[in-house]
Amino acid sequence: MAKDNRSRSFEIALSAISAAVAVGFLSLGILSGYLTGVGYLIGILALMVPLSKQFIRGDFLAYVATCILTVIMGAAAQFWDLVPFIMFFGLHPLANCLQIKYNVNKWLAYAIKAVWFDCTLLVGYFLVFGGVLGGSFLPEQIYKIINDYIYLIIFVGGTLIFFIYDNLIFRLQIMINSLVRRIRK
Repeated sequence: MAKDNRSRSFEIALSAISAAVAVGFLSLGILSGYLTGVGYLIGILALMVPLSKQFIRGDFLAYVATCILTVIMGAAAQFWDLVPFIMFFGLHPLANCLQIKYNVNKWLAYAIKAVWFDCTLLVGYFLVFGGVLGGSFLPEQIYKIINDYIYLIIFVGGTLIFFIYDNLIFRLQIMINSLVRRIRK
């Protein structure tokens, strides 16, 4: 029983540290405006740490705490920048862990996660751009073509980008697992 209590306290500590790092970098990234991608990346890496010890519940609670605390720490003013992390990027490592744990067919899991990613891109398109891209960077005709074929662009381009992203995240999880394996329980 004493070992079980130590394991739970280790899970809580590892998950809390993971959430704290993710909140710090997500808040910094979103509030700076220029480091949002870096904040996402470090937030994702931080949330992989509990998964390296198979602490699924601890990882999920760290994800929830990260989302809530990031909003409280000031990201509420730029909440739309956090929506993709809440919808997809924060949960994706957990989905990968569950895929491996329950031995889900990798192509079936890829198809489900790709649709999930594409839907996140679609929601981002509507929330951030209001469903219409435009501006002065490209000629208006190009924006018209993009807006006319946005669903095709998101679902084909997003799926191709997701294939690369998913493989990268699996490799990063393996790297995190080897680093955290050195931590003693």
